[in-house]
Amino acid sequence: MKDIKMYWLPHCSTCQKAVKWLDRRGIKVTEFRDIQEDPLSRAEVEQLAKMLGGPEGLFSRRAVKYREMKLNEREVLPEEMLELMASEYTFLKRPIMVIGNKAEAGFFEKFYKTFLEENYYN
Repeated sequence: MKDIKMYWLPHCSTCQKAVKWLDRRGIKVTEFRDIQEDPLSRAEVEQLAKMLGGPEGLFSRRAVKYREMKLNEREVLPEEMLELMASEYTFLKRPIMVIGNKAEAGFFEKFYKTFLEENYYN
């Protein structure tokens, strides 16, 4: 079995749902990292974004600050996304599951199934 690292917020209902979904399938997360208590560095954000095919895959447009800062009213460029995610954990799509050098951000069952088939079971 492969190691699974989960970047999450313990109080986030979506994060809890993802871990329970994995548990029901007998898949245990090897390492948890609370992104509020232990924020990601700029380099870590860049590495995760790279695993996801670019900053867009990691950037959350659901963050309250996204609307407060009126970012929804203009284009947010990839460089700015990286800066925002590195400076404020709420801009990170969560949870972020990492297996080896592959990652999946957010929780949607069908994406988790595909991600695990491609990266965990083989």
